[in-house]
Amino acid sequence: MAKKKKAPKSYRSPGSRSKGPRAPRSGAGGDMMAQFQALQEEMAKQQAALADETVEASVGGGMVKVVANGQQDILSISIQPEVVDPDDVEMLEDLILSAVSEALELSRTLAEERMGGLTAGLDLPPGLL
Repeated sequence: MAKKKKAPKSYRSPGSRSKGPRAPRSGAGGDMMAQFQALQEEMAKQQAALADETVEASVGGGMVKVVANGQQDILSISIQPEVVDPDDVEMLEDLILSAVSEALELSRTLAEERMGGLTAGLDLPPGLL
C-alpha cells in the first residue's frame, strides 16, 4: 500500500476558504467611504435646496412666461391676454412649448451648477450620481 503525501501546511485547497463576511478594512478605503457618505449627504441637501430655487423663461416679448424650480418642475405658466388669438392657436402652442423648453433647460443648468461643484475633481463616469 502506498503512503499518501501530506500537503505543506501553507497550502489551502480552493474550497477551504472562509465564506463568511469580511471584516471592514481600515485605512484609505474607510476614508473613501466616509467621504462618499459625506458627499451623498451634501448632494441630498443641495437637491432639497433646488426645490426652492426658481428660474423664469420668457418668450414672445414677455407674452408667455414659465417658471420652473431647480428640480425641473414647472411651477407656473402665464400668458398675456393679447397673445390669445382663437384664429391662431398654433402660435400660442409654439410660444408655450418654447417657454417650457427654455425653462427646463435653465433649470437643468442651475442644477448642474449646484451639483457640479460637489463632484469636481472626482473622475466619475457621467450619470453615476
